[in-house]
Amino acid sequence: MKTNPRRLALLSGVAAMVLAASGMAGAVAMEASGPGVDTQAVTAKMPGAPYLYLGWGDPQSATSVMSETGVDAFTMAFMLSSGGCNPAWDGSRPLTGGVDQSTINAIKGAGGQVQISFGGWSGNKLGPNCSSPEAFAGAVQQVINAHQPNVVDFDIENTDELENYAVQDRILRGIAIVKQNNPSVQTVVTIPTSISGPAGAGARLITRAAELGTPIDNYTIMTFDFGGSDMVADTISAAEGLKNQLRSARGWSDAEAYAHSGISGMNGLSDVGETTTPGQWTQIRDWASSHGLTRFAYWAVNRDRPCPGGGVTSNCSGINQANLEFTRITAGF
Repeated sequence: MKTNPRRLALLSGVAAMVLAASGMAGAVAMEASGPGVDTQAVTAKMPGAPYLYLGWGDPQSATSVMSETGVDAFTMAFMLSSGGCNPAWDGSRPLTGGVDQSTINAIKGAGGQVQISFGGWSGNKLGPNCSSPEAFAGAVQQVINAHQPNVVDFDIENTDELENYAVQDRILRGIAIVKQNNPSVQTVVTIPTSISGPAGAGARLITRAAELGTPIDNYTIMTFDFGGSDMVADTISAAEGLKNQLRSARGWSDAEAYAHSGISGMNGLSDVGETTTPGQWTQIRDWASSHGLTRFAYWAVNRDRPCPGGGVTSNCSGINQANLEFTRITAGF
């Protein structure tokens, strides 16, 4: 995910059960141990959690959005480097004591959940600035200790993290340390995709995570800016491509692969002129739910306001829509 208007997970002989309890779906993978095999046991369905970014775009009150839409989770963006391997909101706002912490406290106080996203497109990233997997995991641990998120999302899309394979490996090894030290915190990687699924460095990340045995709960693909013309069909095609890559890399069944998959869209107009309407977003949500995907998000709540003909801006969608309509739809995941 970007910090400006541009937005540009080996099993052997395993079985899985898809569970449904208290409205929460999950997948239990009885995974073998050994080289290239993660030991992650459960991927639980996460509530729909659109991105909320407090750095631009006239951010709305999170609790007001919750009361108006029924959404009960947000992905808070972005955790960056303030210099070296030191985490800070947007690389400049303090880790604690500022508007981000007060917003997280308010969300939790209203009964909500928080996912914290590291990286994005713009800004100074922790991946390249932390010298080792241990250092990277230490920076993430600072954030977990400060805010106790339900999920940590590693948005690996910029070339300095995604296409620098030394950095990509550092992050993947660091995620393994984070998961070992925080088994109850779900780990997500968010990566770009083509219409046929992740390509190039994104496909390499999936293969490499399997080789390293990195315990990633969910691989989310950014289903926009890929030159789509039918955003429902193209998003489904990309998600099927992701599922097939996960199945191949990890040896998972279709159900297991879907249960480690997620979708993150862009409401309204995308950077390259694609349009996702509320009706299309509803169809995408319903497909994701029916196929057992476990994460559903979009960029961004800040843009969930109408401005037909307004183009790609930070505080509205560029299309005609009801206020907070995409958030209401996402809350139904």
